[in-house]
Amino acid sequence: MTLPKFLLPALAASLVIAACGETRTQRVATGALGGAIAGEVLADDPLTGAVVGGVGGAILR
Repeated sequence: MTLPKFLLPALAASLVIAACGETRTQRVATGALGGAIAGEVLADDPLTGAVVGGVGGAILR
């Protein structure tokens, strides 16, 4: 399976957006939302995108 060239920048953007929250819960929520949108647009799989974005938001400080 080949990944689209814009997948990595889209995931990086969701992590940057996730870093904007003041609390871990806010970062998880914004990361999951951004990941779900990116997952739907890029791979037609919002659930996986939400998981990746949420985890990314959880590990950022």
